[in-house]
Amino acid sequence: VTSVLRFALISPAIFLSGLWACAAIWIDGPGARVLAGVLTGLFAAASLVALIWVRPVGKAIAAYGLMFVAVLVWWLNIAPSNDREWSPDVAKLPRVVIDGDLVTVYNVRNFEYESESRFTERWETRTYDLSRLTGIDFYFSYWGSPHIAHTIASWDFGDGRPLAISIETRKEVGEEYSSVLGFFRQFELYYVVADERDVIGVRTNHRGELVRRYRLRTPPDIARVILLDYFKDINRLVDTPSWYNAISQNCTTTIRHHVKHVARVHLLNWRLLVNGHLDELGYMRGNIDNDLPFEEVRARADITERAQAAGNAADFSVQIRKD
Repeated sequence: VTSVLRFALISPAIFLSGLWACAAIWIDGPGARVLAGVLTGLFAAASLVALIWVRPVGKAIAAYGLMFVAVLVWWLNIAPSNDREWSPDVAKLPRVVIDGDLVTVYNVRNFEYESESRFTERWETRTYDLSRLTGIDFYFSYWGSPHIAHTIASWDFGDGRPLAISIETRKEVGEEYSSVLGFFRQFELYYVVADERDVIGVRTNHRGELVRRYRLRTPPDIARVILLDYFKDINRLVDTPSWYNAISQNCTTTIRHHVKHVARVHLLNWRLLVNGHLDELGYMRGNIDNDLPFEEVRARADITERAQAAGNAADFSVQIRKD
């Protein structure tokens, strides 16, 4: 009776872990679909045989556990790479050289777009003075559901030339992002270091996304430390690529990773997963302006029309901050 009860309690974990293992073998396994299907079927069949026929129940669970651990160890050892045929918009890795307050950033993306897929490539080298840093702006870009957004951080140096950093997937030529594949080892992690006219403008003007901008109530000294922590990971990825993950290593949770080193980070909140509502959390905690009713703050944050009016203007960042 005890063994049966234990098995009943652990069954949901077995089912979910088995489902994940089958998906991992199918998605991240051999490129040959027939072989991937055979291996997926073998794991599923062996698991069922162990759980149904092996007795006592404890041995059945142990046998399944060994097979699951074997798949997990294999999966964790799939290595990311910087050597692939990359899509042009993520072809070059940014790199940072720091000399006191002066920071030189290589491969700042500043494309000029005719459409989302037609653009003139411009990779620039820019120098920033950290002593002139005034704060951080935080962007939410909504491409469909109002509950999910892409988040972008942008550091303002008071000269109309902010430095925006967007944490994304590094896609190969012909590859499209998939929210399902994002849970597996299909996309490398990539930091788009860009001019706002590029990384914000392509969303508002060519993808038809709604974008909101909030100025964070982050002191310049804290903003500096957060930016330097970003730079550390940007340089690390040049030599040590990492996997993107839709839960643990995405555009929002990775930002949390950078912030927790220098600021008090609260317990996990459901809005980190349903991140289209993160501005509500920022309002509640006073991280953004909360002197006005939230709906008014949110309405004022919408810079979509201003970005569309600015187009490819050189002073794009100035225009979207008007009024």
